[in-house]
This record gives sequence, C-alpha cells and structure tokens, in this order.
Amino acid sequence: MIQYDEPLFRPPSEAYSFILQVTLGCAWNKCAFCEMYSSKQFRTRKEEDIFADIDSMQPYANHYRKVFLADGNAMVLSFDKLSRILDRLNEKFPRLTRVSAYALPKDIEAKTDEELQQLAAKGLKLLYVGIESGDDELLGRINKSENYESTAKALKRARAAGIKLSVMILNGLGGKNYSHQHALNSAKVVNEIQPEFLSTLVLSYPYGEEHFAKKFDGEFIPLNTVELIAEMKVFIENLELESTVFRSDHASNYLVLRGNFPRDKQEMLNRINTVLNDPANAKLREEWMRGL
Repeated sequence: MIQYDEPLFRPPSEAYSFILQVTLGCAWNKCAFCEMYSSKQFRTRKEEDIFADIDSMQPYANHYRKVFLADGNAMVLSFDKLSRILDRLNEKFPRLTRVSAYALPKDIEAKTDEELQQLAAKGLKLLYVGIESGDDELLGRINKSENYESTAKALKRARAAGIKLSVMILNGLGGKNYSHQHALNSAKVVNEIQPEFLSTLVLSYPYGEEHFAKKFDGEFIPLNTVELIAEMKVFIENLELESTVFRSDHASNYLVLRGNFPRDKQEMLNRINTVLNDPANAKLREEWMRGL
C-alpha cells in the first residue's frame, strides 16, 4: 500500500485518478499567497521508490485511466526521468489514457520542443498551471517566479507540442490598488495562450489576512465580495477565447460560474451584472460555505 507524504493536493478533476508522488513539495514555494507546501522541504523522490509505488498498484491497474503526478510541480523533473516514469506507467496500466501534473512555466521552458512532444506522445496530456495574474507588477509583489512573457512563451510551447493546459487566475490577488490592471492583464495573457481549460479561485488567507499582507510587497487592501465580482466582470469582458472550458465553481468562489468560451461569455456577464445591479438580493455563497 502506498504511504503518501502529507499534505497531498490534487486538482478537483483528478478525483478518480491514481495520485503518484514523484516530487515532494514545491520547487519554488515562495509565493506570498500560497501555503500549500509550507510544511515541506522540496525534494525529488528516488526513481526506485516511484517505480515501487507504480508496481504496487498493478492489481488495480484496470481501474485507472488517469494518473496525476504530484506534488507541486512534478514537471520540474528532467526529461529523462519523466520519460522513464511514463514508460513504466504505460507498461503497468494498460487502460491509461492520460497523465497530468502541476507545472511552473520555467519547468516547461527547461524542455526542448522535441522533448515536450515526446512526453506528450508517452501520455503526458495535461498540465495544470497557476498563472495567478498576467500583470508583471503584481507578480513581482507576490514573489511569483514568473512574469507575463515567461508564462506566455512556455505555455504556448506546451500547447504546440500537443499538451493541453488548465490554467488558473486568482481573483482578488492584488486587492483594491491593483484590481483593474490585474483583471486586464490576466485576460490578456490568457488570450495569448488560449488554454483548453480556465478557472478562477478567490484569494484566501489560511493564516489570516495580516499574514498575507506582510508578505505582499506593498499596500494590500482586500476586496469585498461585490468588488471581487466586479473584478471578475472586467476579466471576463476582456477574454477573447476560441474554445475554452471555464469554471469558477471552487469552494472559494462567492458566485458560481460555468460555461464554454466564446459561447457562454455573455450569459456569464449577464449573471455578474445581475449581482452587481442588486447585490443585496444576489444569491451568493455565504462566507462559511467557502470553507467547505
């Protein structure tokens, strides 16, 4: 039986996947807003231990079609090591259709185009990337390891290699001072990348608002619920996507939005406008529900 190194995180869409830890923690782990791996020191797992976990699941192999490589950015592994892990998974899981992982843009940039294509051919079909924002000033203030250019360049290379993308923008990340530029530039970078999947989460404070504000480089004034939704309006208004599945239905979101771009763009904006025009009677998630 596999013994996971807790805490263990995975995207909601990987609920029925085999979770395989190939790294522990996050290779960057310095973002002001993120506490997911604050209790872990990053390290890569030994290949023999990874293979032992894969082999231990062989009796259940026919039950799994998807595998998610944890922890924070498994794509940081070298091409050779990732390639051998994918080969082992394909050998042991005959019904495997997709392998996915979290990634930082710099992890993608470290691979050649040919290497990305080979990883895709071996089953690495989807990468989850927390873009957080497309605004360079804000990315600097939260100590993100990337900027607009590095994010757009790397993610476009992944798509060109045949790897699908699920990207995330963090609503409220810049507070009142940076809200408008955050929304506009986040839409701009998403438009350039054209990901297959897009989601938004709302900034949360697991250790309290004051803790986050101390890590934020500058004055941070949090948005209230209506202001968060107004920021979402600016973001969605400026999205020009050709074929993207959109979800804003995480527990952190006050207003649940789901749809496909471009088809459902106006419908989602109509829902937002209904809330902004009459916030007192809007049907929003209450604060206690966001912690579920």
